[in-house]
Amino acid sequence: MDAEELLEKYAKGERKFHNERLSGVDLKGADLSGIDLQGANLTGTDLSGTNLTDAIFYAVNLSRASLTSANMSGIRCDSANLSLAELNGANLSKANLSSSNLTNANLDKANLTGANLTATNLSRAFLFQADLNRANLTNANLTGANLAEANLTATILNGVQFLEANLNGCQLRAVNLQKSNLSGIKLIDVDLSVANLEEANLKKACLQSSNLERANLQGANLTRADLSGANLKKADLTNARIYGWNIENADFTGATMPDGELYQPETSDGEIYQPESSEKLSQKVTSMTRKIIRTDKAPAPVGPYNQAIAATGTMLFVAGQIALDIRLNDIVYTDDVAKQTEQVMANLEAILTEAGATWLDVVKTTVFLKDMNDFAAVNAVYAKYFDAETAPARACVEVSRLPKDVLVEIDCIAVI
Repeated sequence: MDAEELLEKYAKGERKFHNERLSGVDLKGADLSGIDLQGANLTGTDLSGTNLTDAIFYAVNLSRASLTSANMSGIRCDSANLSLAELNGANLSKANLSSSNLTNANLDKANLTGANLTATNLSRAFLFQADLNRANLTNANLTGANLAEANLTATILNGVQFLEANLNGCQLRAVNLQKSNLSGIKLIDVDLSVANLEEANLKKACLQSSNLERANLQGANLTRADLSGANLKKADLTNARIYGWNIENADFTGATMPDGELYQPETSDGEIYQPESSEKLSQKVTSMTRKIIRTDKAPAPVGPYNQAIAATGTMLFVAGQIALDIRLNDIVYTDDVAKQTEQVMANLEAILTEAGATWLDVVKTTVFLKDMNDFAAVNAVYAKYFDAETAPARACVEVSRLPKDVLVEIDCIAVI
């Protein structure tokens, strides 16, 4: 079918054109509102400026089609192929694009407010300055997508893949990114105010000059994250992992710090707090006193430990702990080395906590085993407490006998 025939039938009131072959036809600027093109082949078709409001494009092939500035408001385009399509400036408000393929599509400055993009593949798509306000992106794939300066305010982002995506300058106000994996992502100058980032993985993320005011960062992994110049006013960082983070010129006014204490600036003239000049925060921020040492001229670590740690500060030497349960005042799990190790780690953690330290402050451990054949079981439990990349140095030895004939004993050194 050619464009002329389609338009003629449409003008006569016909709306269903299922599975039609319309590849490469010119429908530029046409009024096709409400048309049903389910399963049709529209590859390379020119639909720029076309009115497609409330149209049905279920399972349509629109690969390489031009839909520049088209009005696709309310369109049903789920399970469609829009790879490499030109959708820049298109109106896709409240459109259903769930499970569609939009890889490498151009959606720059497109209006996607309230659109359903559930499980949609947007990998390497261009969404510069696109408006995704209140859109549903649950389980969408945004790997390598360019979302610079896009508006994602109140967007649903559960299960979204952001690997290598560009989100610089985005509006992400009030979004829910709880437990999301944002490791290594670039979020420069992004508005994440009031966002929920509880337990999110922001390891090595770049958040320079971002707005995180009143954001929920409880339990978030901020290991080696760059927060220089960020606004963290009234943010909640309780139990956040902060080893190696960069907080130069960050504003923590009214924030709840990782130890649960409310941040109190030590300057009296209203200046933004400078962490490197404050003894108080440097005691809280373990990154200021701890450096991983690695060299390829010595054997590489083969477990949750590092070759060496360089550390300065107050040294905490924790005595060797065994599987003694203080509630029973007796040794527990006498024949189970893994469970004994859990009790040992619990005892060590209690002492570290009392000293104001965490596992991230530990720079050296020594593991004493009654039987070296138990190493794998002990190591499996031990690994739950330390990230292999930032874990302390470690020694492990077999000994002839341990106190109360336990199977394992562990001591540690921390810097606080």
